[in-house]
Amino acid sequence: MQLSLRLANKIPSIVLGIFSLLLIFLSNSLRENEGARSRHLIAPPPQLEKFSFGFQESIADLIWIRAIQDFDYCEAEITERTCQNNSWLYKMLNTVTNLSPNFRAPYASGALALTVIITDIDGATKIFDKGVQAFPHDWPILYRAAYHYLYEVKDKKRAAELLIQAGEHGAPSWVFTLAGRLYSDAGQMELAEKLLREMIRNEQDPTLIKRLQDKINSMKNAESSK
Repeated sequence: MQLSLRLANKIPSIVLGIFSLLLIFLSNSLRENEGARSRHLIAPPPQLEKFSFGFQESIADLIWIRAIQDFDYCEAEITERTCQNNSWLYKMLNTVTNLSPNFRAPYASGALALTVIITDIDGATKIFDKGVQAFPHDWPILYRAAYHYLYEVKDKKRAAELLIQAGEHGAPSWVFTLAGRLYSDAGQMELAEKLLREMIRNEQDPTLIKRLQDKINSMKNAESSK
């Protein structure tokens, strides 16, 4: 009994310590690099959800708010606009979705940022897969995951499956026709352009829209040069 009371008395200080750690990594850590100031963002500690003491949702909200401030942050580029796999943004989104598995925005917008803005292919695949599992009837998430699997993963079969699943749960009927066209370059272009129009209609992040437009233009240029 006394042990339980002592532990109960310590819980507020434990929680305070956790939130103090969160404030440390949620803030920008700056470093000097040959006279220029460059950002170095700190990812959440692994398995943070095991030390949240019932504050999972609050902590998830804090990390999500921090993540959306730097959707375009890439700590290590492999090539221009292609970030290393399992990037800082992936780690942020993975922690958020571990803490709050039914928080829709990280799957719908965060995974799209991973694939469209910084091209963290492996990280985007993992977050989209978690999103499809958590929201199997949410056709916009299924639709965006189909784009990722087609354009970045180059898995046309999985992309077609996701489009059909989206069509079965409320997506426009043309997705069924498009699923059959994914094996052609025209189908790939059509899916990307339809996703762009959907994002513009729903007033998505302008950075996402600009980056997707750039990718579509790149596809068109590659097609015209053949």
